[in-house]
Amino acid sequence: MRGHCAPGFAPVVEAFADNYRLEEEIGSALAVVVDGEPVVDVWAGYRDGERTKPWEDDTIVCMMSVAKGVSGIAFNTLIDRGLVDPEKPVAAYWPEFAQNGKDGVLVRHVLDHTAGLPVVLEPMWRGAIYDCDAIVAALERQAPLWPAGTTAAYHIHTQGNLLGEIVRRVTGLRFRDYVAQEIAAPLQLDYRIGGLTPADVERCATLFPTVEGTLFARKDSEPDSLLAKGFLQHPDEPIDVTLNSVGWRTAEIASANGHGTARSIARLYGTIARGGSLGDVTLMRPETVEAMIAEQHNQTEKMQSRPYHQGRGILLNTPESVWMGPNPRAFGHHGFGGSIGLGDPDARLGFSYACNKMHARGDNGPRARRILEALYKVI
Repeated sequence: MRGHCAPGFAPVVEAFADNYRLEEEIGSALAVVVDGEPVVDVWAGYRDGERTKPWEDDTIVCMMSVAKGVSGIAFNTLIDRGLVDPEKPVAAYWPEFAQNGKDGVLVRHVLDHTAGLPVVLEPMWRGAIYDCDAIVAALERQAPLWPAGTTAAYHIHTQGNLLGEIVRRVTGLRFRDYVAQEIAAPLQLDYRIGGLTPADVERCATLFPTVEGTLFARKDSEPDSLLAKGFLQHPDEPIDVTLNSVGWRTAEIASANGHGTARSIARLYGTIARGGSLGDVTLMRPETVEAMIAEQHNQTEKMQSRPYHQGRGILLNTPESVWMGPNPRAFGHHGFGGSIGLGDPDARLGFSYACNKMHARGDNGPRARRILEALYKVI
């Protein structure tokens, strides 16, 4: 293990080390920011299965749906700037979206997973997930599965496509470029939505997904389920091949394929937890932060039958599905397999744990929880 921690935070690092003693850890990183200052930044293990390539300070990893939180924060900066009104129809910014009864779908419905478009039903080729524009066009044509605003269903891949097209219509930028220019660059974050270069691939950790007991198993054993339909556009190959492929690492899948470092995610959430500003960088005003973390609903969503306290583009602390510490006002987003990023506005804290060995469970699991429990004992 390498890195640093501030005085008083050694128990947090020890909890991180316990994951290697008690869990099936291969490689991981941990970062904590308090009131804008990094207090923990450590990494350990290996980025490959043969355990020949140590996890380095610049190792990046795909954190899966942690990307939804990053994308949600980025989208809320548009709301802060008055470029998008969450109460307006999506079609106000994207007129073609109104097809097939979607004229009543509001922007906030996309942000809180109640838009009724959790899957793409139009027949497409295996591998279409890598063609963002083709997915957007199919969603444009598709009718909602139920009236907007009535039912929560985790838009496992489609949320990023839908939000991204609104971003493109409003700013002229693709979502990945907006995140790069307006979020990553000002805060000097080592994080991107797809678009990995050959140099990035060299420092990227290999993902090791677990199939048994996870959604990857259910999508095969329950082929008619909503969950299975959410993966119809994935390539017809083992999931470990997909998640480590050139296609996955370079495509624009703003809900799922963000790659970066734990310190970058902790810095982002630490900025939002301070009211949206860090130094001379302001991503959004404090009132926009409060609006973003106001609960929109608390439903058991239909995709995986999980309860979620849902904010505007981010998740709120939901112990049954994603425990974010003892403060119910904590917010963020976990990633399938165990990675997580979160902020606590009362502790002015940003936190991220990133791993490459993905666990076999539906909630966020014991690894991040163990570290968070240690953290809240010392702050």
